[in-house]
Amino acid sequence: MGTPEKTTRATRGRRYRRIVWWTVAIILVGAVALPLGSYVYTGFQPAYAQAVEDTNPRANYWRAVRSGDQGYTSVVGQETNVLVQNGGQNWRQYRNRLLANYGGWALFGLALLILLFFGWRGRVNISKGRSGVMIMRWSSLERFVHWYTAILFVILTITGLSMLFGRAVLIPLLGPRGFAAWADIAMGLHNVLGPAFSIGVVVMILMWIPRNLPQKGDGEWLAKFGGMFNDDVHPPSGRVNAGEKIWFWIIATVGVGVIVTGFILDFPNYGQTRETMQLANIIHGALALVWVGVWFGHAYLGTIGTEGTLEGMTGGYVDANWAEQHHDLWYEEVRHGGTQAPQGATERAKPGPGGEQPA
Repeated sequence: MGTPEKTTRATRGRRYRRIVWWTVAIILVGAVALPLGSYVYTGFQPAYAQAVEDTNPRANYWRAVRSGDQGYTSVVGQETNVLVQNGGQNWRQYRNRLLANYGGWALFGLALLILLFFGWRGRVNISKGRSGVMIMRWSSLERFVHWYTAILFVILTITGLSMLFGRAVLIPLLGPRGFAAWADIAMGLHNVLGPAFSIGVVVMILMWIPRNLPQKGDGEWLAKFGGMFNDDVHPPSGRVNAGEKIWFWIIATVGVGVIVTGFILDFPNYGQTRETMQLANIIHGALALVWVGVWFGHAYLGTIGTEGTLEGMTGGYVDANWAEQHHDLWYEEVRHGGTQAPQGATERAKPGPGGEQPA
């Protein structure tokens, strides 16, 4: 048998352990039972109803405001008595995190991909060299409409991207004051030139839609990527190839969407709510990024990517060998009755492939 002192110590230790275990058990039971006891006091009301009654009245007020409950405001118009338009936060998230972030990287990646392709492929030259015989491709009216629209497109692209990416890209370069001054100019130009740009787009669509309808041979042209990867592959094409048709229909669909949403944003005094404006802004930005991305490819192919293409839109005429290489079906039509360079243009007045003189 142990001594009385050891017995007392062991008894005291067991008592302490029982006290600890009972304390833990009471805490656990109380943690579950006490919240349930509120049902006895409230007559078993739903938990969320009692929670609303017990929370801060100010919190309840602003929760109701943010959920769309109306109150009194001095605003006159479409959104009278709307205290807080809660969609603004969602709009900022879509615009700044999705459009500005992913859209910016997508445009950068596309531009880099085009530069890498040009470094690998180089310029697509006229395989037979220049013949000296020039064929009219675009009339003065067509060139005017094209350059009118293209110049405005470039200005709108610069100003629009400045507003979308300004916080992340331009503020570190220009500083807050410099960017604020430029943003004021960019927004004014964008809002004023947008409607003028839409006129050019509409005229362009109406003027060129007959030439851009699908035709036999467009599928083959697309399957061979227009011969861009191989100098020996030149798929047949009429006056407008399948790639140019895709660009046209991008203008006629995506471009028209950009213009329509732009008008909604430019003229907010025709009953638009802020929710409508926010949705229009997101659609406007997303479609504009798609349009600019496709334009990168169009501008590349029309300038440094292909020899002889740009001069058709600057002077109206293209070399006969260029036409035969890139638009052979149209070239054959021209040879048998189309329009070539006028007499008096000495370097253009050499005999054509069939022995004919320019008209």
